[in-house]
Amino acid sequence: MSRDVTTLLHAWADGENAALEQLLPLVEVELRRLARGYLRRERQGHTLQPTALVNEAFMRILDAKNLRWNDRSHFMSIAARLMRRVLVDHARARTSQKRAFDAADVTTLEEADIPSLNVIAVDRALEALAAVDPRKARVVELRFFGGLSVEETADVLHLSAETIKRDWRLAKVWLSRELGGASA
Repeated sequence: MSRDVTTLLHAWADGENAALEQLLPLVEVELRRLARGYLRRERQGHTLQPTALVNEAFMRILDAKNLRWNDRSHFMSIAARLMRRVLVDHARARTSQKRAFDAADVTTLEEADIPSLNVIAVDRALEALAAVDPRKARVVELRFFGGLSVEETADVLHLSAETIKRDWRLAKVWLSRELGGASA
């Protein structure tokens, strides 16, 4: 199946729209799994559902003109990154909306703001990690936000499971320090 996806990605990049129609059913299940992994770490009652997250990420993929796909792993990696961006944008939008609340809404604001700020703080810390060690940042993005296992992350990044475990362990320590001692 991986080779089929890669072939379809290349055909789609070459302008064959029929390839996109064949590609969607092949990647939809995995994209939904990624979306559920992202949303599992969000607060209860999050307004985005996995389907909406997948759709928004895929719309952003469609908007990315002239993107050449290496293979299925490259596609899934980009999709995971875009889902993270969608969640961060959503959290920022909710935070800015909450700033407009009046004093009567303090309880609602306090309850809803904390998870949104955590997503933004983790995103900022992850961007700082990417400046120092891009590979470890990708490991965190795929494992923490994408919900991928060690083996799945190793497959996407074309690394050994041991390397992923080591990067994951070191990245968690770095992020914990960056986030002021909170567990990553």
